[in-house]
Amino acid sequence: MQKKHLNITVKGKVQGVSFRYATKAVADQLGVRGIILNQPDGSVYAEAEADDWNMQLFLDWCHEGPTGAVVNSVETHEAELKNYRNFEIVKRIE
Repeated sequence: MQKKHLNITVKGKVQGVSFRYATKAVADQLGVRGIILNQPDGSVYAEAEADDWNMQLFLDWCHEGPTGAVVNSVETHEAELKNYRNFEIVKRIE
């Protein structure tokens, strides 16, 4: 199956509600690889790599988030594969 890479920005009340940790758990369950981090503007940014099916399930999760999160929007942009080995919470993009 063909993998794709998406850059994802989730806006709303998504910091201070364990969004990154819950998203990592979901990514690990789905076999999604990539990174996730908080942005200075209050959004959460992720890079995710998966096949179409698991990517859609992951995006569905991003639209909901964990209990306490209020997702206002999810923006996605397709980009080149970076072949991440796992899904990690990072402080900044290297």
